[in-house]
Amino acid sequence: MSRPYISDKLRDKIANRADLLCEYCLISEGDTFLGCQVDHIISIKHGGATEANNLAFACVYCNRNKGSDLGSISRQTGELVIFFNPRTDRWNNHFQLQGARIEPITPIGEVTARILGFNEADRILERQLLINEGRYPTAGARKRMNPSPA
Repeated sequence: MSRPYISDKLRDKIANRADLLCEYCLISEGDTFLGCQVDHIISIKHGGATEANNLAFACVYCNRNKGSDLGSISRQTGELVIFFNPRTDRWNNHFQLQGARIEPITPIGEVTARILGFNEADRILERQLLINEGRYPTAGARKRMNPSPA
């Protein structure tokens, strides 16, 4: 399967909408060595389109770990659960930051955090170093964690 073409204009739109943050783990593109990519929330092989409402800004780690998956089996419920969707879900409804750990608070949060590897040792260390330098969470990330009432 060939990779879909994502124009610079579309990439910029997705990146700016996300405030240059991974929409899954909330790390700033400038604070992660490999930067961020445009992720198909629903992959093309599952019928997802290359259009803004199906695209998210994701760090390389979250994007690679997610791959073309749509969800996973929840260890809490034993049921198939879809991943967190940055276009339709609020981050703080599914996750909370506890120190350098991103803790899930729902089955959606649980499968997303586990499969995307939010709390792998190297990622916790990366976040802890950024926290120590006052660079995580950024103001944009805090806004996503605690959005104004809609």
